[in-house]
Amino acid sequence: MPEASNPIRVRFGVFEADLRTGELRKHGLRVRLQEQPFQVLALLLERHGETVTRDELRNRLWTADTFVDFDHGLNKAINKIREALGDSAASPRFVETVARRGYRFLADVTVVDPPVTTLPASPGSLVATERGEREPVAYPVDHRRSAWWSASIIGGIALTLASLTLLIWALEFRGRPSPIRSLAVLPLENLSGDASQEYFADGLTDELIATLGQISALRVISRTSVMPYKRARKSLPEIARELNVDAVVEGTILRSDGQVRITAQLIEARADKHLWSETYQGDVRDILTLQNKVARAIAGQIQINVNRQEQATLAHVKAVDPQAYEAYLKGRYFWNKRTADGLKTAKDYFDQAVARDSTYAQAYSGLADTYALLGDWQYGVMAPAEAFPRAKAAAIKALELDNSLGEAHISLAFSLEGFDWDLAGAEKEFQRGLALSPGYATAHHWYAWHLSLLRRDGEAITEMRQAENLDPLSLIINADLAELLLIAHHDDDSVQQSRKTIEMDRHFALAHNQLGQAYLQKRMDDEAITELKQAVEFSGGSPTCNANLARAYALSGRRTEAVQLLTDLKKPSSPGYSNASEIAMVYAALGDRDEAMTWLERAYQERFNPGVLLRRGFDPLRSDPRFQGLTRRVGLSW
Repeated sequence: MPEASNPIRVRFGVFEADLRTGELRKHGLRVRLQEQPFQVLALLLERHGETVTRDELRNRLWTADTFVDFDHGLNKAINKIREALGDSAASPRFVETVARRGYRFLADVTVVDPPVTTLPASPGSLVATERGEREPVAYPVDHRRSAWWSASIIGGIALTLASLTLLIWALEFRGRPSPIRSLAVLPLENLSGDASQEYFADGLTDELIATLGQISALRVISRTSVMPYKRARKSLPEIARELNVDAVVEGTILRSDGQVRITAQLIEARADKHLWSETYQGDVRDILTLQNKVARAIAGQIQINVNRQEQATLAHVKAVDPQAYEAYLKGRYFWNKRTADGLKTAKDYFDQAVARDSTYAQAYSGLADTYALLGDWQYGVMAPAEAFPRAKAAAIKALELDNSLGEAHISLAFSLEGFDWDLAGAEKEFQRGLALSPGYATAHHWYAWHLSLLRRDGEAITEMRQAENLDPLSLIINADLAELLLIAHHDDDSVQQSRKTIEMDRHFALAHNQLGQAYLQKRMDDEAITELKQAVEFSGGSPTCNANLARAYALSGRRTEAVQLLTDLKKPSSPGYSNASEIAMVYAALGDRDEAMTWLERAYQERFNPGVLLRRGFDPLRSDPRFQGLTRRVGLSW
């Protein structure tokens, strides 16, 4: 007689496991458990109460060509299971280690959702009772009636399946889910067990985000906003609500002995419904090819429209030198820290990458981004005249190697505008970069400043909101949105935006800096001074924050304190960087237009970023013919 087919969904304690979709739930909420640990758990559940030997686990779940050490892999899988179940090896409630043999699942297991083909079970098989307990059941065989029963069962099954098919079709037609138009790639989990390899997993996450971000019909959340969910104990529907996305991609990365394996799965987030999963394995030299396969598979699964240019871009991959790629990933890891020390370290790694592979376009693009920020006023690590020509040269080199690299066009645009004052050339590069990488939040972020420089304030705010939409948890994008609102004279909106940013991180200096400036425009001088003092404290004495505090002292009548800070600003902390723009703004607040213009002229000679002229602190100078002449010399037509 045929045996009962394996159960689909089982319950133990407060947990349920769906053996068909690979999902584990606790009190109805999904518990994150990767594919390999779940397969181990499923086998233990199938044989609950029995010892499952390590050899059985190896033969059933580990393929012969597996390159990872089996013992290490199994131990890690068991640890992941215990972590998900809140279990302990010392006092197990669920998974018991049987010394030198294997493992045993201890808890009672109940079938919740039996298979459709409910044929009589063989003796000892698992069935569900009315009390939810499991009982071994033996069925006597009546040979005289077996043919009649078989016919009846087959007919009943056929009728049931036909009815079920019709019902499922009707429900799917009526309640078909909305198409997926937005997703978040959660940080890939590093399975190597080596904490020093975290940059590799984070780097692959970045690459997957960047690749999917090239699809214009798909909104992909940027890395800044997904990284806080690394190892977060939140359900996928909760994460989806916070990021406002339709779907979530999660997975693992394992590198060992020159090999790499990527496992990814796609989840319809709000319904917490598993849509697709796959594993890709190969030589580390082919890592970009594997990553592109994942991206193309995801695009195919969500049936998103990919135009011909995007198809060509997704298919355009090359083998990469493993050491160059490793240096590149480390460079991006430190660049994303957005600190002066992080940028210096990033530069060293990008230098190593291009030294190893002089044809590596992305490494040159990373180098361009690093020099651009090293010379930017927010960091002031290098003099603009030293940093920006190097940024421009690196961006041009990247585009000579790969003209389809959207991020390199954005890097070049940033340099053309911030140092060459070539606004027309920058506009062209911004448009090209946005067309190639429409999901690149930094592109929208920097383009918003370009539009603001052209005094297209409404468009600039819209563009910055698009950057925020792609990277909702980015502190710098949220803070810069507040500054653009202030530049556009939306003072109350700027205050609200800064308060929102401070709620995200009360120690973020620039949010307090923007809020303090908005309070100054509203002549709330005491509140402004309070916020700007915090900005100075949290920034570690940023010249820009100090200049705004000095301006607040000057406007509130505390001239002595303003002059003291001005004296400190004249002692620059970085060689070749004079703080000239900041000093000019303080003199403007003190009412000394001549000194303000003298220092602005010095900033001009040092090739300042013309974006500083947008600051409301220069409002007292806008009617001065010398200021108007300066704006024309940097290519502005205000």
